[in-house]
Amino acid sequence: MDRNGKSNLATLSLAALGIVYGDIGTSPLYTLNTIFTAGDHPVPLNPGNILGILSLIFWSLMIVVSLKYVLFIMHADNEGEGGIMALLALALSKLQRNGTRRTSILLLGIFGTALFYGDGVITPGISVLSAIEGLQVASPVFKDYVIPITLAILFALFIFQKRGTASVGAFFGPVMCFWFAILGLLGLLGIMDQPQVVSALNPLYGLQFLGSNPWLGFLSLGSVVLAVTGAEALYADMGHFGRKPVQLAWFTLVLPALVLNYFGQGALLIHDPSAISNPFYLLAPDWMHYPLVILATLATVIASQAVISGAYSMTNQAIRLGYAPRMETQHTSEEEIGQIYVPGINWALLLAVTALVLGFRSSANLATAYGIAVTGTMSVTTVLAFIVVRRLWGWGMIRGALLIGALLTVDLAFFGANLLKIAEGGWFPLSMGFLIFTLMTTWKRGRVLLAERMKRESIDLVPFVDSLREDSMLRVPGTAIFLTANPDGVPHALLHNMKHNKIVHERVVILSVRILDIPHISMQDRIEYFGLSKNFHRMVLKFGFKDDPNVPKTLHTQDILHIEPMDTSYFLSREMLIPKPSQRMALWREKLFVAMFRNAGSAIPFFRIPPNRVVEIGTQVVL
Repeated sequence: MDRNGKSNLATLSLAALGIVYGDIGTSPLYTLNTIFTAGDHPVPLNPGNILGILSLIFWSLMIVVSLKYVLFIMHADNEGEGGIMALLALALSKLQRNGTRRTSILLLGIFGTALFYGDGVITPGISVLSAIEGLQVASPVFKDYVIPITLAILFALFIFQKRGTASVGAFFGPVMCFWFAILGLLGLLGIMDQPQVVSALNPLYGLQFLGSNPWLGFLSLGSVVLAVTGAEALYADMGHFGRKPVQLAWFTLVLPALVLNYFGQGALLIHDPSAISNPFYLLAPDWMHYPLVILATLATVIASQAVISGAYSMTNQAIRLGYAPRMETQHTSEEEIGQIYVPGINWALLLAVTALVLGFRSSANLATAYGIAVTGTMSVTTVLAFIVVRRLWGWGMIRGALLIGALLTVDLAFFGANLLKIAEGGWFPLSMGFLIFTLMTTWKRGRVLLAERMKRESIDLVPFVDSLREDSMLRVPGTAIFLTANPDGVPHALLHNMKHNKIVHERVVILSVRILDIPHISMQDRIEYFGLSKNFHRMVLKFGFKDDPNVPKTLHTQDILHIEPMDTSYFLSREMLIPKPSQRMALWREKLFVAMFRNAGSAIPFFRIPPNRVVEIGTQVVL
């Protein structure tokens, strides 16, 4: 690699620190405190248990993060893009369009995606709250101000979202680099006081801890997993930076800093068990508490920002793949299409995060609700990866089952331990996941039924065009583009325009837009054109689920019809749905779909169509 290549790799690795590693990088704020104090079954605090827990944390970081995500899962990219939605599209790519196996995999992937939102709600609350709790360590006077300060910071964070992250993104990497350096330095100082803590690198300490009290050891996994929360971000944000920068940042800085800090906290607890009240802040000297609170707050805001932006991106992908209704989406950067703001998701997250902070009131309490969403998504990712290595990579059953089976065993152990914390708070992300799962599957199923109904009632396009007589209808100058989901049928808007206005434009384009389950489609492959008689034309525009579906721009770049923007009108059908009892969908789900449909965003801004060039014509449809 030349000097410029190394410089670019280092720059991308620094940027990845600010976006990818915020969540996992702030876990030392609350992990050990939660393990030894929170829940109905805290681990007794003694040197043997401390070494056992440190060993479990270290090997969890090595197996779950280093082996599974950094070295394995990140190779299962969908044209360079990662994340559970991209992996789901990859797993479905070789399966038949209709089939029980495809449906099962689809539902599993949607459920994993739904659980991601549970993580998106909890991360900002637990991260910022754990940082501000450091004020109590500096002075008990701040005890009553922790919740108000936390809520104020969170409110400011969500208010700021509409401005975009471009203006502060340049600071994320350096701040997180400094954060990890401080983590490692504090941990190293703690280890120097109790060097014997390094022996916890031996996996036998973890196995001995699990073997001496299997039930308590199993329960402790529900909190140990807090050390690896954020591992999904390594995969989800891979498309922003590429595989190598993310891997380089992990092995050279993030992993060493995390291990040093956890072991430093463990050394402190062996020396002074009373430090369990907040081992992270008590690891630092007194003069450093206030600066450390400020730095920790910045780090947790960055971690929260990454998760919030991920929720926007996940929602945008779900909309384009047909699993969620269209929502207002604002692009906050003219250069980067990935920088978006979804107001509806933003305010819903703010309300949920506020309720969580007020309800749980401490990071230790909130940690009991944290793990179930994360471990559920991790387990789904592992299952989808097995499908990919078998069908796309050509691995044999034995080879695939050995690796995936081992990884899934670890994931399910963490997931099972967190299932036992449902009553303590795990019910919240689980309930949220089931709610979003219901909404997504209802929307997908409703759209399929609506498309089938519209197709049954439509007239075949080619015979219809051939049957038109030139002298039977007035042809007016200009181009009319009729958007329709079925390119083979006559759009309702065309029929109504002919019926009520008694005209047909000089040039008519029947246009369908398809969002495919791959991230990107090149410009030369986006257009399918079919010429019809009487100056009618049929086009299909294809976009990847991470492409900007800008219809006017795409039509303007094609050199087939030479469409003049100022001489073009867009016609859209606006369906009014009426629910009706049927065997294909429960009535309550039909009503839910109708409510979602009525509140869905318009196709006009979604496809970037100029509003002053649009004519909408309504029609009633009985489901």
